[in-house]
Amino acid sequence: MNRYSIFVVDDEKIIREGLSIALEADYQVTPFSNAETALDALADDPPDLVLLDISLPGMNGIQALEIIKSIRPDTLVMMITAFEDVQTVIAAMKLGAYDYIIKPIQMDGLEVTLANAFETIRLRKEIRGLQEKYIRENLPCFIGESDQIQNMMEFLEMVAQSPDTPILILGETGTGKELIAGAIHYRSPNFRGKLVTVNCAAIPKDLVESEIFGYEKGAFSGAKLSGKKGLIEEAAGGTLFLDEVGDLSLEAQAKLLRFIENGEFFRIGGTEKQVVHTRVVSATNKHIEQMIQAGLFRKDLYFRLGVIQLNVPSLNDRRNDIHLLADYFLDHYGRKFNKSFSGLTLEALDVLRHHNWTGNVRELKNIIERGALVGKGPELTVQDLGMNEKSTFAEMRPGGFDLTELTPDGIDFPELQKVFEQHYYDAAMKLSGGNESKAAKLLNINLHTFRYRRKKSTHF
Repeated sequence: MNRYSIFVVDDEKIIREGLSIALEADYQVTPFSNAETALDALADDPPDLVLLDISLPGMNGIQALEIIKSIRPDTLVMMITAFEDVQTVIAAMKLGAYDYIIKPIQMDGLEVTLANAFETIRLRKEIRGLQEKYIRENLPCFIGESDQIQNMMEFLEMVAQSPDTPILILGETGTGKELIAGAIHYRSPNFRGKLVTVNCAAIPKDLVESEIFGYEKGAFSGAKLSGKKGLIEEAAGGTLFLDEVGDLSLEAQAKLLRFIENGEFFRIGGTEKQVVHTRVVSATNKHIEQMIQAGLFRKDLYFRLGVIQLNVPSLNDRRNDIHLLADYFLDHYGRKFNKSFSGLTLEALDVLRHHNWTGNVRELKNIIERGALVGKGPELTVQDLGMNEKSTFAEMRPGGFDLTELTPDGIDFPELQKVFEQHYYDAAMKLSGGNESKAAKLLNINLHTFRYRRKKSTHF
């Protein structure tokens, strides 16, 4: 069993040596006479806990604490002080100190405090393990062994550690961008706060600012008398996820830019500055660069939202994962429908591997759900999946699909209709450069109908 590690940082030799002798039987103790050398060591090999004297030569303990919490936020720090200076202790606690001890140090009290501290560390590790289990069990988009998904997962694990760096998730429809936003939240230091999701495409443009930023009483006709907090305030201390961020109006974009840069905003109709600390994660399947050129999206906002860009691979780019994903969904829906399946037939797996996945993981999920519902087992067949064996990725017509022949057994017309519609919604969005109004005109339907039916067909 690995022992917990402690850095003892104190300029008094008798304190360093005394603590080292008293604690080395149970812990791995490393002494330092100043903050600078301790920080150098901490950057390379962080301990579980630091005992840090406040009155140090050179960089003092408060300054060192601030640096420790910025580079290693999970490391617990206990301050050592010769005087119970209330103001200094309060300052240390505000910066993230776990506790403080007073000289002369009473070992009985210190041992109790250390035991409590290491119990906190143990619980944190247990929570982190539960977070990882949650991600594995609830985020099927992460299932897979391909280099593409493994590289993305490794990158996500790394960038999630920051509590406030903006992340822009890019990927095709159906790749699981909202689920990935959830994974970022649950792997971040903000996981105890709320994950607040805003579907920017689903909120009417004349209401989106009031929903995101809130409003004061009497701000506009129909406003609540008491006013209303915005979704940004709901996400304080957590994560604000802006899905379909490309649908925001230029006015809302300007206000969002100010908030991301300064953490400040004004409610609609308000004069009091609001300050909120949260992380902004956004996502889109639109071509933002084309929208910038067309004057539909602010370039400066794009750079702020995309400090970190996370590209989600399409299912067509990770075909080796299709079998694992299909097995996962089959097990899930088998239990849901109280059926037992041993797997898919070789023919069915072959069709899945060669299918053109325009709807990505969402499409595969829907197909397996359909198969599990109608299939009699013990294996799912091509017929159960409602797929055409000829409808492969290599043999697809330019339109993206083949018409399924009507047989005496019938067909799954709603599913075919959904695939048909989704194809043209995606094609129209690509052709219009991500502009929904132009896409709706290409399909000869009004904008409201386009948004409603596209959202309904892509619900995941």
